[in-house]
Amino acid sequence: MKIDLLMVNYNSTDSLITCLESIQTVFSFSDLNIWVWDNHSKDEPSRIPHCFPNVKLLSDGRNIGFGAAVNRLISKSKAPFVMLLNPDTAFNDGRFSNLLNYIKDHPDVGVIGLRILNPDGSLQESARSFPNILSGLFGRTSLLTRLFPHNRFSRKNLLSGAVEESGTPVDVDWVSGACMIVRRKAIETVGGMDERFFMYWEDADWCRRMWRKRWRVVYFPGASLYHSVGQSSRTRAIRSMLEFHKSAFRLYEKYARGYRILLKPIVFWALAMRFYVNVIKLLLYPREHKRKGNCY
Repeated sequence: MKIDLLMVNYNSTDSLITCLESIQTVFSFSDLNIWVWDNHSKDEPSRIPHCFPNVKLLSDGRNIGFGAAVNRLISKSKAPFVMLLNPDTAFNDGRFSNLLNYIKDHPDVGVIGLRILNPDGSLQESARSFPNILSGLFGRTSLLTRLFPHNRFSRKNLLSGAVEESGTPVDVDWVSGACMIVRRKAIETVGGMDERFFMYWEDADWCRRMWRKRWRVVYFPGASLYHSVGQSSRTRAIRSMLEFHKSAFRLYEKYARGYRILLKPIVFWALAMRFYVNVIKLLLYPREHKRKGNCY
C-alpha cells in the first residue's frame, strides 16, 4: 500500500533525522513517498535530503504554520493514503502493517490514529473526546487529572486508557495529529486542515469535520510509537503557549451554538488567565517546562 508520509519541520531537524532512521525499521522507503515542509528552520534543514536522498524537502522561506504546511504537502502528494507524522516521534515496533490493513479493509474510515507513548513508556492519551468547557480542568496534563487520574470527567475526555483495556480498534471523536493516517478520498470530501489554526487543535477540528461528512475516526491500539512532546515549541515557549490558547478559543468559537455563543467572553477570559498562569509557571520553573514540552 503506497503511502505519502508528510512531516512539518520547525527547528527539529535532529529529531526528524532520528525519526526517519526509526522509520526504516518498520517500512521500506520504497513503500513511502516522504515529503517534508520546513517552516524556516535555523538548524540546517538542508541536512535532511543529504542524509536521505529520497526525501523531498520543500519550503518557501517563512513559517506558514502547521496546518498550512500540511495542506501544501497534501497538494503535492498523490498516494491514496497520507500519514501525518511529527518529527519528534520514533517507531518502536513492527506491527504497523496491522493498522494499514485495518484502514484498507474498512473503506468508511477516514482517519486512524495509533497508540502513542511518552519516552518513559507511559500512555500519552492520543484518543480523546471533543473538547468542551471542562476540558481545561480535566485535560491530559491538568492538575485535577494528575491528582485524580481516574475521575469520571477525565476518563470521559481521555479515551486511550479505556481502549487499552479492550485492545481492539474503536471509534473516537478525534486522534492526535502527532501520527495519523488519513484517506485521500476523505480529504477530497472534507478539505484540508483549517489554516486559521496556526498550530495546535487543527487535528481536533479536522476530525470533527470528518465525522460531519460521515467518515469514521478510529483509534488503533495494536500499533505504537514514541512521542517526545513539544520539541519545536521549546525553542519559542511563550509564543507556543499563546498559539495553543488562541487555537483553543478559535475551536470553541467555530463550533459554539445556542447558549454556548453567550459563553464566549467567559471562555476567552478563562483561556487568557490560563495562558498567563502558564507563562508565570514557565518563568518560575523553566526546567519543568523543558521536561514536559508543550503540555499546556
